[in-house]
Amino acid sequence: MTKDFDQMLILMQHSFQDLENGLVYSPEFVDLSYGKAFRYKEKNIHQALILKLARAQSAVRASRVLLNNGFVQEQSMLSRVIDETNEDIAFLVYAVTNDTLTPLHQQYLDYFWEEEIDESGNMIDSKQKRGMTSRKKIRAYLSKIEGNVLDPSKSIELSRTLNKTYSGFVHGAAPQIMDLYVGKPPHFHINGMLGTIRIEENTNDLWNYMYRTLISHALVAKAFGAEDIVKQLLECIKAFDSNEDMVASKIT
Repeated sequence: MTKDFDQMLILMQHSFQDLENGLVYSPEFVDLSYGKAFRYKEKNIHQALILKLARAQSAVRASRVLLNNGFVQEQSMLSRVIDETNEDIAFLVYAVTNDTLTPLHQQYLDYFWEEEIDESGNMIDSKQKRGMTSRKKIRAYLSKIEGNVLDPSKSIELSRTLNKTYSGFVHGAAPQIMDLYVGKPPHFHINGMLGTIRIEENTNDLWNYMYRTLISHALVAKAFGAEDIVKQLLECIKAFDSNEDMVASKIT
């Protein structure tokens, strides 16, 4: 499985770099109220997709580091981030591939590009209040567009349940914290959980998250019209599905 992780991350890195290089405009070092920082001045949907893809790929890489050191609870916290980021990517991609930027998409993008600090230039004095597009509405849109084999309401409920489960790790609910208490004799593993049953469970979980993030790279490539990248990624995704040992030959 470690070999799969290595191959998926190489594929993600190569495709991300190609897609980033395909953007017409690069970030610029601009003046903001509190100083200078890199920003995309155009604030278009393709730039938003690159940023979301960077967030997703960075998060799965961080998850692997946490797993390798036994910090599976913290890995589970990141799983919620990865879940929502991959949902956001699909949500934005469909606006491009279906050629329909809905009011929900526009609201999402308006919130996404909003700065954290207003013209005061001071975090404490800032009156900026970034809104948040309803996760429920995003999932309802995805269920409708994807023609989910499940009843849409059941699909939405499944996503909500998974989100709630990982939320327990983020917010520190008792049942999730008690997962730290294992071993012979049982004790709280506050220095990581290497050598426990949690490692195998979370290794399998990470494979699923890497796989889904790889699919997100293919979706973004589709939105960019990068058919060569789409083809390569889909061939590799199919190979991972079949557990074939042919993926490495597809990595260039």
